[in-house]
Amino acid sequence: MMEIFLNGKAQSVENNFRISALIKKLNLENKRLAVEVNNDIVPRSQFESHVLSAGDKVEIVHAIGGG
Repeated sequence: MMEIFLNGKAQSVENNFRISALIKKLNLENKRLAVEVNNDIVPRSQFESHVLSAGDKVEIVHAIGGG
């Protein structure tokens, strides 16, 4: 296990945890969202391949429609 910071709060995840697994764990699949790791935007095309590291600062923001 390792610790990352998700939206400013400590979160334990498994080693070799990918962004796609984090999104699934948070029930955010099929949502319009943006993911930033250590102040860098991660394109959706890299969610499956991007492996998180201990201490990473992850920000997930999802779009909410309105008008």
